[in-house]
Amino acid sequence: MLRALLWCFAFCSPGLSGQTPPGSPTTPPGSPTTPPGAPTTPSPGAPTTPSPGAPTTPSPGAPTDAVPSAAHTLVWGPGLEANIVLPARFFFIQAVDSSGRNFTSSPGENTFDVKIASPAEQFTRTWVQVLDRSDGSFLVRYRMYASYTDLSVHVLFNQLHVAMSPFILKGPVYHDGCDCPQPSGSVWEQDMHCPLSFPQIERDLALFPRVDPDRNAAEVPLRFGQRQSLCHYTVKNNEVYIKTLGQHVGFRIFMDAFLLSLTRKVRVPDVEFFVNLGDWPLEKRRPSERLHPIFSWCGSNDTSDIVMPTYDLTESVLETMGRVSLDMMSVQANTGPPWREKNATAFWRGRDSRKERLELVKLSRARPDLVDAAFTNFFFFKHDESLYGPLVKHVSFFDFFKYKYQVNVDGTVAAYRLPYLLAGDSVVLKQESGYYEHFYSQLRPWEQYIPIRADLADLPEKILWARGHDEEVRKIAAAGQQFARIHLMGDSIFCYYYKLFQEYAKLQVNEPKVREGMERVEQPADDLFPCSCQRSKQAKEEL
Repeated sequence: MLRALLWCFAFCSPGLSGQTPPGSPTTPPGSPTTPPGAPTTPSPGAPTTPSPGAPTTPSPGAPTDAVPSAAHTLVWGPGLEANIVLPARFFFIQAVDSSGRNFTSSPGENTFDVKIASPAEQFTRTWVQVLDRSDGSFLVRYRMYASYTDLSVHVLFNQLHVAMSPFILKGPVYHDGCDCPQPSGSVWEQDMHCPLSFPQIERDLALFPRVDPDRNAAEVPLRFGQRQSLCHYTVKNNEVYIKTLGQHVGFRIFMDAFLLSLTRKVRVPDVEFFVNLGDWPLEKRRPSERLHPIFSWCGSNDTSDIVMPTYDLTESVLETMGRVSLDMMSVQANTGPPWREKNATAFWRGRDSRKERLELVKLSRARPDLVDAAFTNFFFFKHDESLYGPLVKHVSFFDFFKYKYQVNVDGTVAAYRLPYLLAGDSVVLKQESGYYEHFYSQLRPWEQYIPIRADLADLPEKILWARGHDEEVRKIAAAGQQFARIHLMGDSIFCYYYKLFQEYAKLQVNEPKVREGMERVEQPADDLFPCSCQRSKQAKEEL
C-alpha cells in the first residue's frame, strides 16, 4: 500500500478511494460478510485513483459510449521512475472520461499509444507493449536493451498527451543488463518502494536466531549433499560464488540468473547460504533440535525451510518480454471473456502428481455439469482410462480463463500456477494444503479465494454455492486479481529476495567465505550495448 500511495502522489489525481466491498447476507459458513479493510465507495463523478494493480470495478463507471479524456485519464507506476531497474519495466493507464468516471471495460485495445525516446539518441533501443486488461485499465511494459542519459515516455490518446505526459526519467537510466549496483541497500529499497518487512521472511527466520556459516559449510553437505541436490552460494563483495552438491543441479540456472540480476542492481550484503534445488522442502527436524537453514522454493507445515519465490515465478520475472510466454503481465492481458460470458464450470488441466488430482478427474467424469478436469500426462500413477478417461491435449493457460472457477490442487508440492490463476479474471477454488509459497500467508480465504477441503469432498458444494452467489464470487475473483497485481509483480519479487538476504545476513555470527571448490558465477557479457556506470561499486553496505 505504501508503494501505491507514493506512486499516486507522484503521478495520479489526489484524494480518491476505491470500490464498495462485497457484502451479502447469504455467505457460506465461516466467510466474512464484509472483508476487513474493504475500501468505501468513491463520491460520484470522481475518478478512482488506482492502487498498483489498478482498480476493481468502481461504481458508477463511465457509460459504454464514453470516450477517454486525455486530461482526466490517470498514468502511474514504477516504470516512470528512473531508479527502478527491472528486466521489464511497467506502468499503468486508467482510462477516465471527461466527467471523471473510470472506464470499467475496455475502450479498445489500441486506444493509447506509448512512445519512448531519449533526447540524446537518434534511436532508442526499447521494446514497448501496451496490454489491454479489459477492465478500463492498461498495463504498459517495456524492455530496455541499452542505458540512456535521459528518457522521455510519451503517452498519447488521439495524438494528445495523456495526464502529465511526457514523463521525463532523469538519467542515467540503466537497463537490466547494466552492471551498476546501487551501493546503498537502504537507498535502493526506498527507490523500489519496498515494504519494511515480509511476514513469511519474519516467520521463517525466527527459527534461526543465529547463523554460523562455518558450521553450516561443514554440516549441510554431509547431511544433505549425498541424497539431495543443493547449491552452496556465497555472495562476497557483490560477486556470486557457487559449489553444487548432488547429481541433478540443472535448476541452479534460475538461482544463478536471479543473483546476477540482483547484484547488478544493488550491493547485496555478504551472505552465505544453501539452496535446495528439489521440489520438497528438506529440513524436517523439530525446532527444538539443531536446525540447518535451507532456502527452498516451497515450504510446508512439517518442515523449517526458508521460503523464496518459486523458480517458475522468478524466471518469469527475469524473462518477461523474453523467452517466456506465461508471466504476471501477459496473464493480465489474456483473462478471457467478460465475467458474465464465462463458462460456469470448474476447470483444471495437469498431470497426475497427487492422489487428489486423480479424485478431481474422477469427479469430473461423474459430474461433468460441475467440473471439467482432465489429465494431459501420466507419470506417477498407472493410467487407467476406465477411471480417468483418455489423456487430452494441452490447453493454452490463457484459455483457462474461459471458465469462472479455477481449481488449484497441489502437485508434488504446492501448485506453482497459483500466481497466474489469481491474476486472471476467474475465481480460484484453492485446496487446503500443508504446502505453501512465499505469499500464501498474506492470502485470505473467502476474501481472495474460495477454500476447499484437502480431500476435495466439498468441491461440488462450493461450486453450487458459487453459482448461486455470482456477484459475491465475482468480487472475490477481483480481490484475488488485485492481490496478484500488487504483491506478485517483478518489483515485489526483487524486494522479497533482497530483504531475505539482508535479514539473513544480519544473523550470521562469522564472516561468509568463498569456500574451497567454489567457482565464481560470471556476469553475462554486455558487449553489444555496454553501459557506463556512474556509481561507485566499492561502498560497504550497512547491516
